[in-house]
Amino acid sequence: EGNDSMKRMVGLLLQAVCLFGSVSTVMAHHSFAAEFDDKKPVKLEGAVVRFEFMNPHSWIFLDVMGPDGKMVRWAVETGSTNALFRRGWLKDSLRAGDHITVEAYRAKDGSNTANANTVKLPDGRLISGASSRGGAQ
Repeated sequence: EGNDSMKRMVGLLLQAVCLFGSVSTVMAHHSFAAEFDDKKPVKLEGAVVRFEFMNPHSWIFLDVMGPDGKMVRWAVETGSTNALFRRGWLKDSLRAGDHITVEAYRAKDGSNTANANTVKLPDGRLISGASSRGGAQ
């Protein structure tokens, strides 16, 4: 009986470790709704400063002319490298100086951060940003 009790205890401990391990993984990977507002679409036209093709999200940094005529640096989140690759992206799809147009959703905190829905590449192709919002082209 003591052996069965020990097996049960070890089994419960393993279940707890698996449960809490998966919760921390989910919490580390934010949801779209936690950071971005799908009621605040934004269209950004500007020059790429750099493109970071990385996981868990890739990032496009671009300079956009503000309404006051001053350059504003935006950070635009896209999907993971795998999600982008499946939609036709490559790590050199964007280069510094490329002029692009991004249809995105603004960050809830009001910063110059957005989540890309679509990106019009320098060659004119409209491609999905693999947004974590879902429903992107």
